[in-house]
Amino acid sequence: MPRPTHRVLTLLELLQSGGIRTMTELADRLGVDERTVRRYVDHLVDLDVPVESVRGRYGGYRLAPGYRMPPLMLSDDEALAVLLGLVAGRRTGLMTTMGTASETAAAKIRRVLPERLARRLGTVLETLAFTAPPGDFAAPETAVLLCVADAVRHHRPVSIRYTAADGRRSERTLHPYGLVAHSGRWYVTGVDPDIGEDRTFRLDRIADARTLPGSFEPPAGFDPAQRVLSGFAKAPYRHEVVLRIQGTVEQIRARLPAGVATVEEPTSADGLDPETEGWLRVELRAERLDWLPPVLASLDRPFTIERPDELRDRVASLAERLVASARRVPPAPGAGVA
Repeated sequence: MPRPTHRVLTLLELLQSGGIRTMTELADRLGVDERTVRRYVDHLVDLDVPVESVRGRYGGYRLAPGYRMPPLMLSDDEALAVLLGLVAGRRTGLMTTMGTASETAAAKIRRVLPERLARRLGTVLETLAFTAPPGDFAAPETAVLLCVADAVRHHRPVSIRYTAADGRRSERTLHPYGLVAHSGRWYVTGVDPDIGEDRTFRLDRIADARTLPGSFEPPAGFDPAQRVLSGFAKAPYRHEVVLRIQGTVEQIRARLPAGVATVEEPTSADGLDPETEGWLRVELRAERLDWLPPVLASLDRPFTIERPDELRDRVASLAERLVASARRVPPAPGAGVA
């Protein structure tokens, strides 16, 4: 079923063909009622498209005389950047629920480009291969994304209808501080004013978003991306792990990024520079511990385990297996062959 954005663009194409389009004609062509046609016209007006209403027996809508969509003028580098960006966005989850939007946008761009350039860019896209398979991501609704982004920009509260991971549904108010794209998903982070707590929500789980009256002032120096990453690192899981690792923040982050672990970075009051190799406290939460010993080994830095004891046993077991493998003598050539 065509989505509203698709119908709005179809309406624009009909109006661009010239003349006056009656309300009945537009409703029939778009497959909607006349009230919806008026709403789509309002969308075009909001986008600064000069749609005029013509009254009378043969009235309807038309574009203002002389209006034309501006030509698309792109250099070779710009055109390639746009098309590759659309391809990359589709593969990494930075798209909305209009799954074909990137494909139709790319097709429209290629149609208005000079034939020589369109043919060369088509060759690039047809011969391009990726080492990683495309991700299967749940994408947010376009209307939700645009509403939340506008609220972030203008510091306006929003009302959202949200479905949690366990299926519970709720309607709540949010003061949105920022949008974050992470691992193929969109997030909005801010404060729930009703409970006074920081909250982060996945946009694809928001069914509806509405801007509310009023405004708020976000805290100075707030980093939305860091807030989302630290939320992942502090999420409640089965095991709470506390380590002391000797090294720099950069060395530790190479194997334990901000979305996995928190690192107590040295401050100027400690007399230590972040680039200095000191003993840093590292905390993380995990549902399983089997992946952590190899990561600690790959750090190649001295460390101690404060908790849990189960991790200490797993690290020792890995060390024993590594020693046994290092001392194992390979079989002689031809051994075991009859």
